[in-house]
Amino acid sequence: MLNPVTIETQMMIRKPIQQVFEAFIDPEITSKFWFSSATAKLEQGKTVEWTWEKYQVSAKVNVTKIIANELIQIQWGEPNSSVDFIFEALSDNQTYIRIQNYNIPLQGDELIAFIIDSTGGFTTVLDSLKAYLEHGLELNLVQDKFPPF
Repeated sequence: MLNPVTIETQMMIRKPIQQVFEAFIDPEITSKFWFSSATAKLEQGKTVEWTWEKYQVSAKVNVTKIIANELIQIQWGEPNSSVDFIFEALSDNQTYIRIQNYNIPLQGDELIAFIIDSTGGFTTVLDSLKAYLEHGLELNLVQDKFPPF
């Protein structure tokens, strides 16, 4: 049973919308701030696999919708849920990105644990993205979030 909960994280990135959007499409860029590797770029209707080598874990990512410089919509995870990456140009050099996670098939304590993990995880991704795109820094935030260190 799906519940009506939507988890949201957000951040303003001081870069053009095309650059922020491409950072999530192209694994050569995304691997600088999120996962270790991916089998391919994100394309609508395709399934790719993201890998976090340190944690020895992978995830199948089904890309359900892409609207250039506006939206990336995926299905992924255990349990499987929907994630929207929503991009809004605030100016030529400022992009507001929101990540919404929803259609979560959990209830009670399992749902609460999922909300905490998802909120923290996507916040870490956005913090790492900001450091990388704005300052060229690879902070290794995702790699350093959980033991073993």
